[in-house]
Amino acid sequence: MTSKLAIALLATLMLSAAMCEGAVLLKSGAELRCLCIKIHSTPFDPRIIKELRVIESGPHCPNSEIIVKLNTDDELCLDPKEKWVQKVVQIFLKRAEMEKP
Repeated sequence: MTSKLAIALLATLMLSAAMCEGAVLLKSGAELRCLCIKIHSTPFDPRIIKELRVIESGPHCPNSEIIVKLNTDDELCLDPKEKWVQKVVQIFLKRAEMEKP
């Protein structure tokens, strides 16, 4: 009975280690790629934007990415080359500066 318990414990430990290894690989693989696959370039009312993130280009992605979260909790990637997107980013930067204590 003891040998069966030891084998079961060893198998559980090995399975657990293999699953942890896979999780780390998946997480690091997801971080090393562009987040924006489809770019939205049609202008819309910036008042429906709840949150704005700017991700600079780097080893993970050659493109700068602007991701907005709307009031509906939908996320869109915006084209950073569009003039209207640049204005929206400036508005959010000014808003963030005004909110600083």
